[in-house]
Amino acid sequence: MNKIGIIGEGSWGTALLKILQQNGHFVNWLVRDQEIRSYITKNYHNPNYSSDVEIDMERCALFDSVNDLISACELVFLVLPSAYTEEVLKELSIEEVQKVHFFSATKGILPETNLTVTQYLQSILQVSEQKIGFISGPSHAEEIARERLTYLTVMSKNNALAQEVAALLSNRYILAKVNSDVLGAEYATALKNVMAIAVGIAHGLGYGDNFIAVLVSNALKEIERFVNTLHPHQRNITDYVYLGDLLVTCYSQYSRNRTLGLMLGKGYSIKAAQLEMNMVAEGYYAVKSIVKIANENKIEMPISQTVYHILYERYSPTIEMRLLTDKLQ
Repeated sequence: MNKIGIIGEGSWGTALLKILQQNGHFVNWLVRDQEIRSYITKNYHNPNYSSDVEIDMERCALFDSVNDLISACELVFLVLPSAYTEEVLKELSIEEVQKVHFFSATKGILPETNLTVTQYLQSILQVSEQKIGFISGPSHAEEIARERLTYLTVMSKNNALAQEVAALLSNRYILAKVNSDVLGAEYATALKNVMAIAVGIAHGLGYGDNFIAVLVSNALKEIERFVNTLHPHQRNITDYVYLGDLLVTCYSQYSRNRTLGLMLGKGYSIKAAQLEMNMVAEGYYAVKSIVKIANENKIEMPISQTVYHILYERYSPTIEMRLLTDKLQ
């Protein structure tokens, strides 16, 4: 597929643009803000994210209309924060989307519907599961921008499509393998952000590495329990698409979710933490959907419940974390 598009102008969207351009591909990119489009055209980099990534404007066309972009593409990467994805997807013409293949790299659950992006594409926009997929890491965009070795997993029920997309992304610093566990990986990716908030809170409260190791071990069990209940599949939860992504999100300096939790543990209010970060922590939105789905399916999720209580019911992080310590095994 030669007609490639990206919807999402954040750090991950910019990282994908870098990979595809370095691999010799022309990319159509949705950048809605006129000032940002003008800046990119004149200065060859994104002023807000990954500003050290040089953009080759001879291999890039900027769009301000999502439907115009869709019409120009055969393959579209969806790389928006989950809180804003649904708003964009609602604009799409059902007729036009049938002609396009979609791969999501959105690391969350859509808050209005409690659906993953691929579930939304199938159930609301009626896109065949043979034309959609999901991309996951562990893959912080900041490291991709610096060309540090990164392993991706490209997932689709259509193995040939997954192989083709993996080939589009592979280069000397991107190693991409394929997998068919689309929904399981989407759920795991949303959950690891919630778990990273919990780790950040614990760290901010002064808990040490010994406790955090126990917390992360329990986080993996919680993720496995959730995905196995919602989407039974022959998966190895220690594969890097599950465990590796959890670890990097819980421990990395680049993790927005860990940073949000760290600030809450140190006494910041949620509003103050979000204002200071000026970036989206997906786990903030995901935990609301995760807890709702877990309650409906009677899945025990003590870490997720703790994060939910702190974020949405304004419970004391100190008390909630102390209560959680009695529930860990």
